[in-house]
Amino acid sequence: MPHTSPDHRPFQRLALLLLTAALLCWPAARAAGESPTAMADRFARAVDKRLQLPDAEARRYGELALQMLHSAGVTLERPQYLVLVDRSPQVQALLLLWVAPPARVVLIGASPVSTGRGGEYDYFETPTGVFDHNTLNPDFRAEGTFNEHGIRGFGVQGMRVFDFGWQQGRRGWGNGGTSTMRLMLHATDPEFLEPKLGSVQSKGCIRIPASLNRLLDQHGLLDADYEDALAEGRHLWVLSPQRTPAADAGRYLIVVDTQRAKRPAWSPNPFKPRPKRKPATAPASSSLAPSGAPQGTSTAAPSMVPARSAATASLACANG
Repeated sequence: MPHTSPDHRPFQRLALLLLTAALLCWPAARAAGESPTAMADRFARAVDKRLQLPDAEARRYGELALQMLHSAGVTLERPQYLVLVDRSPQVQALLLLWVAPPARVVLIGASPVSTGRGGEYDYFETPTGVFDHNTLNPDFRAEGTFNEHGIRGFGVQGMRVFDFGWQQGRRGWGNGGTSTMRLMLHATDPEFLEPKLGSVQSKGCIRIPASLNRLLDQHGLLDADYEDALAEGRHLWVLSPQRTPAADAGRYLIVVDTQRAKRPAWSPNPFKPRPKRKPATAPASSSLAPSGAPQGTSTAAPSMVPARSAATASLACANG
C-alpha cells in the first residue's frame, strides 16, 4: 500500500480545506457575476407561472418604475433589481426589473399575483407607492401549518415572507377611509389559492408563486439591506445558508395601479369560463326530470381547483 509521510499530511489537509472553500464559494461567485440576461434565463427556467409582456408594455412599465422612484425621492446609485406590481384588477402582475441609473431598465420576468380586495371586514386595498425592504422589519419563514379553513396562508413550510412594514391602506369595507396594515409579499396555499393568482384575492398583501418566492430568496434579489447587515457581522437567521446572492441586489417594491378598463391578452384571467351546455331533453315517454344541477344559481366563474368546502372556495388567505 502507498505510504504517506506524516510530514506531508498537514499540507494535504490544507489543500483539501482550500479546495472545499473554493467549491463552497464558487456558486456565490457565479451568481454574483451573472448578467441581467443570465438572470432572465434563470427566471424562465425556475419560475413556473410566467407572463409574456410585449416589448411596448415592458418599456411602459420600465418608464413607470423610474417615474415612481423619482416621485418618491429615490435616487439609485448603482444597478439593482427591484419588483414592480400592477394592482389593477385587470392586470394583477409582478414584474422583476433590473435598473441601471440613470434610465436603463431591463425586464427579467413577470408573473401573476393577487393583491387586496374589498368587500369584507379587515380586507384592504394594497397601497401604491415605493416601499423599502430592510432589516427594520425582519422577514420570517412560513411554518406551513393549516388554518381553521384548511389553508396554508403563507404557503408551504420554509417559504420566505418579505416584510415591508406597517403601511396605510384603504379599507375595503364600511365607508372606506384608511387604516394601518402590514404589507408583505409572500407565497400562498399551493392547492387552493395559487391557481387564483392573477385576480384580486388577498387581505392587502401581495401573493406570488412559490417558484418566484424561491428565486427572490435564493438569489437575494431584494436583500441589499440584508447584505449590508451581513457585512457588518450581524447574524440573520432568515437567510438560507445555501443562497447564492446576486451582485446587484436591490431593496425596493413599487406598487402601481394602471386602472385599465380591459384585461390585456398577456395577463389572462385565471378563472376558466363556465362551458356552455345544451339543455337536456327527456324522452317524450319519460316522466323523469332531466339530470344536472339547477341553473341560474350563480354567475361567478368557477375556481380552477376543487374546493374542500364552500367556505374554502370563497376564502381569501387569512394571513394576507
